[in-house]
Amino acid sequence: MSHELNNTSISNALDAADFEVAAAPCASPESTEIAPLAGPLRGSIHVPGDKSISHRAVLFSAMAEGTSRVTGVLDSEDVRSSIRCVRALGAEVSLEKQPDGSLAGGITGWGAQGPKQPDEPLDCGNSGTTARLLMGILAPWDIRVTLSGDSSLSTRPMRRITAPLMKMGVRFEPEGREHLPLTEIGSANLRAIEYDAPMASAQLKTAVLLAGTYAQGTTVLNEPARSRNHTELMLPQYGVPTTASDLMSSVEGPRVLQASEVSVPGDPSSAAFLVCAAVLHPGSAIQIENVSLNTARIGFTRTLERMGAQVEVARSGSSGKEPSGMIEACYTPHLKGCEIPAQHIASVIDEIPILALVAAHAQGVTVFRQVGELRVKETDRLAAVVAGLEQLGVDAWEDGDDLFIEGQPDLRIPEGMEFDSKGDHRLAMTWAVAGMTAGVPVKVKGFESVNISYPGFLSDIERLTQ
Repeated sequence: MSHELNNTSISNALDAADFEVAAAPCASPESTEIAPLAGPLRGSIHVPGDKSISHRAVLFSAMAEGTSRVTGVLDSEDVRSSIRCVRALGAEVSLEKQPDGSLAGGITGWGAQGPKQPDEPLDCGNSGTTARLLMGILAPWDIRVTLSGDSSLSTRPMRRITAPLMKMGVRFEPEGREHLPLTEIGSANLRAIEYDAPMASAQLKTAVLLAGTYAQGTTVLNEPARSRNHTELMLPQYGVPTTASDLMSSVEGPRVLQASEVSVPGDPSSAAFLVCAAVLHPGSAIQIENVSLNTARIGFTRTLERMGAQVEVARSGSSGKEPSGMIEACYTPHLKGCEIPAQHIASVIDEIPILALVAAHAQGVTVFRQVGELRVKETDRLAAVVAGLEQLGVDAWEDGDDLFIEGQPDLRIPEGMEFDSKGDHRLAMTWAVAGMTAGVPVKVKGFESVNISYPGFLSDIERLTQ
């Protein structure tokens, strides 16, 4: 069974993507059997392009005046949702599949004339990034657009985005609704605001900054903790200066984005699954090359180092203002529990499921502080992680918004285990790694959800064991 998207060009792939999203990765009741690793993980590999940067490269290019050149774009269901939506809004997207599985080519944006009124609602699939960033992109234009998504996305909170945009002059219908579908009515006279975000969220920050790009004056976003800064690094590449510190970002409008060239580095969140598998599996030693080393994205490496894992990071270059380089990881037989404080959670939020699996093999208790945000991801990841670890016989529990895991250095996984990913790509890969590194086959329900972010996950694992 192949889990890779094998279309040769994005124009052809979009038809297939429409079908895949309509089917919804979380809808399948079938389980996939994951075989144990055939041997140690060895050698060097490139992971697919960073999902967060790929979304922004597509969306910002669609907003820009002129034709942008983008390379290394992740070909996944989530990114295809962004591509499909900007095409419906009038952008011309000409991307082709490359030998390494990435997408590259040109995107001609709508620029100063703005997006066109789409003929039907924009289906964001399972992609929260697509939906939330589009809300900021659509804010300054006098059009009426309905945003929808699959059953999972339709349960995720949108009030965090609509609240600041309404302060800027945008309207949403039905009024007061918390979830998709929502209809956005933009305003040609957006007000610049200073907004204190209630949580650290790169999606919230980006939506407000993109709207602020077209508002008269300076728009400021203050955060309680540091979130990903891909937007602040990328907007200047499109001719829009930003001011940023650890907890504040701002943009002065009105400005029109100008076409740019963007090269997308490898995704550290995808790399985390290979790194953790190497740390857990005897004899393994791998190098992941040309991966983003943005400090807001590689908190998982620092967490693993605190647990005693043999992990090293070496910067070798950059993609625009995004630092990139290599992550090395080796099997580590003696791991220890640690505490990850609340101020560092934003830098590991997507990697907590796989880090929790590593913690299950460590001596002592590992504590992730203030991880309530996990409850509103593709599924309730907090409850799902606890349930999955309990299946393994590991004591794990929630205390308020904190996650506790009491590790077992001699953890053994019995045969015949079946895990439910609940259609969540990061859970699917986590439970797959649990079986692979334990030397026993496991079944993962809804494993096809890996297509959301890492379609070639299994083939990359196989390549490292050859």
